[in-house]
Amino acid sequence: MKVLFACAGTGGHINPAIAIANIILKNKKDTKILFVGTKDGLENSLVKNAGFDIVHIRTGKILRKLTLSNFKALHEAYMGIKDSKKIINDFKPDLVIGTGGYICVPVMLAAKKLKVPYVLHESNAFPGVSVKLLAKNAKKVLVGFNDAKKRLKNRKNVVYTGTPAKFTEHDIDILDKNEAKDKLGLGIKDIGLFNDEERKIIFVTGGSQGARKFNQVILDLVKEKQDKKMFFILVTGNKNYDYTIDELRKIEEQNNIKLNDYIRIEKFLYNMQDMYKSADICITRAGAMTITELSLAKKASILVPYPYAAENHQYYNAKVLEDLGAGKIIIEDDLNEEILYDTLNQIIDSNKIEIMGNNAKKAQKLDVEKNIYLNILDSI
Repeated sequence: MKVLFACAGTGGHINPAIAIANIILKNKKDTKILFVGTKDGLENSLVKNAGFDIVHIRTGKILRKLTLSNFKALHEAYMGIKDSKKIINDFKPDLVIGTGGYICVPVMLAAKKLKVPYVLHESNAFPGVSVKLLAKNAKKVLVGFNDAKKRLKNRKNVVYTGTPAKFTEHDIDILDKNEAKDKLGLGIKDIGLFNDEERKIIFVTGGSQGARKFNQVILDLVKEKQDKKMFFILVTGNKNYDYTIDELRKIEEQNNIKLNDYIRIEKFLYNMQDMYKSADICITRAGAMTITELSLAKKASILVPYPYAAENHQYYNAKVLEDLGAGKIIIEDDLNEEILYDTLNQIIDSNKIEIMGNNAKKAQKLDVEKNIYLNILDSI
């Protein structure tokens, strides 16, 4: 079997594609897989690091306003169809799979012209424009949230499968919380002050690229409150790490204080399963993969949707957890240290951490890998 994947742009499109490719290989080891991406996109490093080959097409992102750049984008998308036809003719896939984003349009249109079946996977609760445009002719549209089905009306080919993640609920459950804390340097001997139950570990991340406003609000909160019942692990991402460290040093010097008893700043965390096991509350963006991980890890969360996400889809993702009583949404424009501190205290003081975590489990979809693989097989 040969499968061609189309993904580009953000990790929210790329990581599900890689996960689905691995599901196929897990079930059918002799499958040949090839990825299609853009020349300079994030997909190149992620796909290659995952051990897959990637080829490139020309394509452009059409903006939702009248602009000269749209003419160039239309031309590039048209050329991308030609590029995709050549790739399909050379590789001869049995199936093409797209996981959203503008690159899907030329690749799926080429597949349709060449009579090669294609499948779409939409991770977000609010389907993107490309998926809406291409859904009619897809063999299957696999969706990560049941809410997405409501937004793809009259589509008999839409199947709620869930989104594949890097770990399972079982992977988290079998970890010992104290051992996970020790591995991360978060044990009682490391951060001290209160015992494990009284001191809450709050994991903060703005995603792979980080979020400078997140970082600044957390620094302001720690400086102003120095609350001994909270310890923050702030993951900045590569782009904002040096700036955030410098800001922390300035705060300490200007105020003659030391904040290492209240916060630790990391560029990246590679042992995410230990982090999820250790954390009591997570403060995150609301990408589809993040929502899936929070549900599998059964974590209480404060969600700050990325305000510039297409179709405001992160807000709709976050609503899935908020409506279940598993998360609290704070709109980025409203985010400041006082609102965040009050929200954290509402969760901690009312003993809602465990309740919210159990509610997060309700967002899980069982047998995700099996459902995705069987629907892929059914589409060839």
